Amino acid sequence: MDIISQLQEQVNSIAATTFNVFGTLQRDAPPVQLSLNYPDPPPSAPTTDEPKQLSADLVKAAKQFDALVAALPLSDGGEEAQLKRIAQLQVTYVFFFKELKQVQELFGQAADNCLNLK
Repeated sequence: MDIISQLQEQVNSIAATTFNVFGTLQRDAPPVQLSLNYPDPPPSAPTTDEPKQLSADLVKAAKQFDALVAALPLSDGGEEAQLKRIAQLQVTYVFFFKELKQVQELFGQAADNCLNLK
C-alpha cells in the first residue's frame, strides 16, 4: 500500500476514533443541574476505562499519521519541478500503455492461432 493510501487510512482512523470519543463523552457525561429551580440530577453511572483507551487510540493514530507525513519525499525544485515530473510520468505511462495493448493483441492472435490448430 502506498503512503497516500496509508495516510487516508490514518485520517479515517482518526475520524472514527474522534466520533467514538464524542459519542462516549455524550453517553457517559455526568448530568448537570441547569437551574436551582430544578431538582438535583440523578447520580451518574461509574465511568469505565473506555475513554482512556479511546484517547490512547487517538494519540497512536495521530503519531502514525505524523510518521507517514515525515516519510513523504520532499519536493525538490518546488511546484514547477513536480509538474515537469508528472508530465514525464504521463509520457511514460502512455508509452507503456501502448506497449501493453500491442502485447495483448499479439497474445490474442497467438491464442487464436492455437485454437485454429486444434
